[in-house]
Amino acid sequence: MSSKKSSRPIQHYQPHASAKKPRRFRVPKWLGVSTALIGVASVSAVGGAFLAVSLNSTPLLHNSLTEEESAVFNQNEPITEGNSLQVPRLTRPVNILVLGMKVLTSDVNDLPSEAEDLGYHALVNSFDGLSDTMLLIRFNPHTDQLVVLSIPRDTRTLVQGRMTKLNEANRDGGPALSAMSVSDLLGGVEIDRYVRINVQGVEKLVDALGGVEVNVPKDMKYQDDSQHLYINLKAGEQRLDGAQALQFLRFRYDDNGDIGRIQRQQMMMRAVLEQALNPKTVARLPKILSVIQSHVDTNLSVEELLALSGFASKTNSYNVQMLMLPGDFSSMNDYELSYWLPSIQEIDEMVSEYFGYGTRQVAASEDPQYLRIAIQDGTGDAIAIDSLVQTLYDSGYYNVYVEDSWNEELPITRVVAQNGDLASAETLQRFLGLGEVRVESTGVLNSDITIQLGHDWLDEYGTSSSL
Repeated sequence: MSSKKSSRPIQHYQPHASAKKPRRFRVPKWLGVSTALIGVASVSAVGGAFLAVSLNSTPLLHNSLTEEESAVFNQNEPITEGNSLQVPRLTRPVNILVLGMKVLTSDVNDLPSEAEDLGYHALVNSFDGLSDTMLLIRFNPHTDQLVVLSIPRDTRTLVQGRMTKLNEANRDGGPALSAMSVSDLLGGVEIDRYVRINVQGVEKLVDALGGVEVNVPKDMKYQDDSQHLYINLKAGEQRLDGAQALQFLRFRYDDNGDIGRIQRQQMMMRAVLEQALNPKTVARLPKILSVIQSHVDTNLSVEELLALSGFASKTNSYNVQMLMLPGDFSSMNDYELSYWLPSIQEIDEMVSEYFGYGTRQVAASEDPQYLRIAIQDGTGDAIAIDSLVQTLYDSGYYNVYVEDSWNEELPITRVVAQNGDLASAETLQRFLGLGEVRVESTGVLNSDITIQLGHDWLDEYGTSSSL
């Protein structure tokens, strides 16, 4: 695993003292905001949208940007087109940096008196401090793809010329420094806009949606009295309310730490996306918007928000592709702190395929014998697993191994492109003749492809009694 940095020159950014000055602006209640930007909703059918098209303001920009900070974001070419009689649409691929903020009273200097006397570290609605979650989302009208790249907060990289954890960029220089640091890490990918959302807004969003159906992969139990954080979730498919969804997202006390948390974030995003795109969601839109608007900070204009929302509403689930920054855990023998060490070569390959302006590659990128294929059983049938392993081996897939079973039975097999190798996953799925391909990082961490075997394998090749 390489840790060599890109040779792209580093721009040094100095945060301006006025960057935190709030703007006074009453947010219109009809405004569609960050739900589409975190891959979880559509607001293209909102009444009043045509009125909004004529506006080009940034009413959700809670913290003013200096001229220097604004210049960090790509504004050389418009990202939308339309007129007063049309809902705006995207004209080119757009990269949005999304920062999830979990801010405690201990992270904030100026607190109201009632917060100072709580006696524990409570969550506050703020955009300051370390970023807790980092996503780069690409809306690509050329390929009809919505690509979500999860970037571990412990990623070791340069921030303002200093090698440290990437999540410090927001604390030291807000969204502008975060965008510059992410762009450099990815070899110069341009960042068009940013969104910061406080974790309290996520809780209220889920409640406004009426909860979300999620498969909790295992029992989760954790207690931290200093934060009044009490996590107690049972494994299995269930509907989580806002508070439970936060427990699901904040839990990181397993072998994979923050990487396991990223996998759960992707599971949550896909589940909420599938639910929120239901037309019935539109009826709850006024409530959704009214409860989350104070928890979102973005330099997107009204026109741009509507265009992104409209694009998201037309994107099918197959074209929602969730990646994770390639890398590996650091060794405690080499570093005093725990880091995610980025793999520059693998990052360059991922960026070329998913963040370039051309179409994605169509040929498998790996020889089958070198692909690391992990199998998770979702059938409860050991003989079915044996037959799959033998079938793969007979066809030249030699690096195959069986991992712990999936925690529920699956009707349809999932071929998960764990590291974003969509071409190889599609080739494998065509060979099997069943299942669905998913580009996401919810499979086995050290695999290239994870096959989560479903009952369609039994239907196609016979039950255990006939194998």
